[in-house]
Amino acid sequence: MLILTPGSTTLETLEKIYYQQLPARLDVDCQPAVEAAAALVRAAANGGSAVYGVNTGFGKLASVKIAPADTETLQRNLILSHCCGVGEALEPAATRLMMVLKLLSLGRGASGVRWDVIAIIEGMLAKNVTPVIPAQGSVGASGDLAPLAHMAAVMIGAGEAEYDGQRLPGGEALKRAGLTPVVLGPKEGLALINGTQFSTALALIGLFAAWRNARAALVTGCLSTDAIMGSTAPLQAMIHTLRGHKGQIETAQAMRDLMAGSVIRESHLDGDTRVQDPYCIRCQPQVLGAALDLLRFAASTLETESNAVTDNPLVTPEGIFSGGNFHAEPVAFAADIIALAVAEIGAIAQRRVALMVDPTLSHDLPPFLTPNPGLNSGYMIAEVTTAALMSENKHLATPCSTDSTPTSANQEDHVSMAAHGARRLLRMNANLSVILGVEAICASQGIEFRAPLTTAPRLQAVITKLRGTIPALTDDRFLAPDIEAAADLVRTDALPCAANLDFAL
Repeated sequence: MLILTPGSTTLETLEKIYYQQLPARLDVDCQPAVEAAAALVRAAANGGSAVYGVNTGFGKLASVKIAPADTETLQRNLILSHCCGVGEALEPAATRLMMVLKLLSLGRGASGVRWDVIAIIEGMLAKNVTPVIPAQGSVGASGDLAPLAHMAAVMIGAGEAEYDGQRLPGGEALKRAGLTPVVLGPKEGLALINGTQFSTALALIGLFAAWRNARAALVTGCLSTDAIMGSTAPLQAMIHTLRGHKGQIETAQAMRDLMAGSVIRESHLDGDTRVQDPYCIRCQPQVLGAALDLLRFAASTLETESNAVTDNPLVTPEGIFSGGNFHAEPVAFAADIIALAVAEIGAIAQRRVALMVDPTLSHDLPPFLTPNPGLNSGYMIAEVTTAALMSENKHLATPCSTDSTPTSANQEDHVSMAAHGARRLLRMNANLSVILGVEAICASQGIEFRAPLTTAPRLQAVITKLRGTIPALTDDRFLAPDIEAAADLVRTDALPCAANLDFAL
């Protein structure tokens, strides 16, 4: 059980929660502040003044005053009416991460919910009651209303949830897990759905996957460099220090370390008639390094947002104030930045695949990396697949944050589109893992054609890992399982781990 401190939870902890699906709860030290804010909301609900979301309607209906006797009905109606999500359900690990982010936000003590609301989320995480969250329906402003409403619906005994391998009505799932639905008090429904946790969770997952892909790209890029007998001269530290970008400097250093001890490289230090390698080999530190810098910038934004209070109104000792922290523009920008990095990592990797299968550019490797070309096509169409995925990612990288449309009778007249901006990262990273998987296959095959010359020891460890699943290609065979297996090695971080790559976000 992980104990979370609202306001200071790290990306490392959130990544662990996502990949290992660990249960988590808040540090009880934050309970007094949570209950103090809830007391302020109760007082406002029973007072004579209109306070948005406490004793009024919502959005365009904020001018409608609600009687104290109708407070519970108001909050329940809010949740049920906002359960308008459509499309495929989120994977359980993504939903659990979203729930953890909601805990962190509520735990700051500025949302006005009782501790009972936090406790039901903690109980659902501990007992593996996972709300079914449709992936479409949020525009990323006034919070991720629809998806978070589907989460809150299960908390009140409605909606649907997965429990013990079954998809059940929310109330039944809670009952089987030994949990009691919560009856929402004033403002509590609004606090649950008025936040950016859906968009932020998906952006975080996109970030985690992008970083794994970037680590893999460091390894596959080195493999490709050796496969085509490329030069390591452009990796010299002085070149990158003169430019000064952190990601570029670190990428060049990591590549130098990975390629240390390559007999292939030593074999053509002298007498090589080629003057310069193509950019996809020569400019790897400049391109991948820039992508790493973007990912780290996005990471900083998302770590802040993961610990933020993003509902409305906010409850403080000084009073209850309406604002706009629910607007997910920072998340939308972060998602767009991650998308750019993912697209460019794939673009340059795909060119390395194309280089290796082309006998006019690969420095004497056989056409399409098959020992018997003509009768066999080798990796001809595997390269075409990488081209298709590269192009798809270019289209998906088009910014989402620059789009907006008015909603809720023009009350919410500018929105962030963070939700689908973040959601598209899942598809983009899946595409990139395939591109890098194919690069790993082709580069390993290319290096093996250089025998008896050998690659660097750390790169050979990667090839050994790959060959444990994917044998070398002799005659043509059904390649789809090989491609999926290689992509899985990328997704699970297996290739960088085989290389003992120490390269952290």
